[in-house]
Amino acid sequence: MNSHVRSQAHTAPFARVHRPDAAEIKALARELGADLVGIASAETLNAFPPDPRWPQTPERISPHCKSVIVVVQRIPVGAFRCKSNVPVQYIDMLVLRKMDKVAYKLAERLERWGYPSFCTAAQETEWTLKRASYGRLSTRHLGIEAGLGTFGLEVNILTPEYGPRVYLTGVLTELELEADRPMTEQVCIGESCSRCLYSCPVDAVEHFGIDKRACATEAQEFGFSTILQFLERFSAASNAEKQRMAASRDVFGFWQGLLRVVGSFGDCPRCLAVCPVGNDYHAHLAGPQKEIPEKTPEKVQLARDMKASRQRGDAIDGLNEWNIRWVGPEGYKGIVSRQLQEFKKAQAERAGKA
Repeated sequence: MNSHVRSQAHTAPFARVHRPDAAEIKALARELGADLVGIASAETLNAFPPDPRWPQTPERISPHCKSVIVVVQRIPVGAFRCKSNVPVQYIDMLVLRKMDKVAYKLAERLERWGYPSFCTAAQETEWTLKRASYGRLSTRHLGIEAGLGTFGLEVNILTPEYGPRVYLTGVLTELELEADRPMTEQVCIGESCSRCLYSCPVDAVEHFGIDKRACATEAQEFGFSTILQFLERFSAASNAEKQRMAASRDVFGFWQGLLRVVGSFGDCPRCLAVCPVGNDYHAHLAGPQKEIPEKTPEKVQLARDMKASRQRGDAIDGLNEWNIRWVGPEGYKGIVSRQLQEFKKAQAERAGKA
């Protein structure tokens, strides 16, 4: 390789050789494999952290970030038709791998065009943020600010296309791009639906909020907190008890969780499986998930109380002046029913052509 070629190879990734616009970036992300893509302004994300006491903002990571490109991958719905969490948890790992590859390739392309860019670990938490229960960025909020959906009753992001059955990550870039406008109509049907509340096995769903600790007991059966509790008991146990504990189901679960994510990753599929938002639900989940075995009269009454509280205009943390931005300030206006009718029409047209 002569010196001229070596010089080109060295400088090409850093010289600004092309300035893509938002449309080109979105087309590239979809070409790389993203199911959905949107763009959020770093300035807006810095101004509206999910919780100002624990700021999950781009500027805490890089003061040079101008835009965040939000990449979404859907979770194949076959896993939600299964009898246990295991298929969902394993396929989640595969979805996350694919998503990270798409984000990395997008960041690499941007840098070759001359704009420093990188992606963070979407499911990693920061030890200093609220007992390590918060990530450096909240990918749910990234998606909402990028116009891809709004919060559900259980504060998962609900996208019109796939409901809550998605994962998201962000590519932080020094390229300033035109940002998408957040949705103002509430995608979640809300208290009148409450299927996520009915299905939650540990009653963790609050009024546009979630009891994270309760949720984790089901979603992370062999997660970090469980490992710490086990080690505390193990260190205080007798030698005979330690031998018994070393051969217990817990240790097997920890090993399998480290190997395949199953049991250690935060995902209980119940609220995701029963959510009626998204064409994937209409196509494949409406039948299997119609009945909710966990539904009780007490949960039904709680949903009624939540609906009445909202109608009265009571003070609700999840719907306060700060949080309503991500729930949808206009409230629910029928987006799910409109989408269902469009889906049925499209299915009928396909059947007529077959």
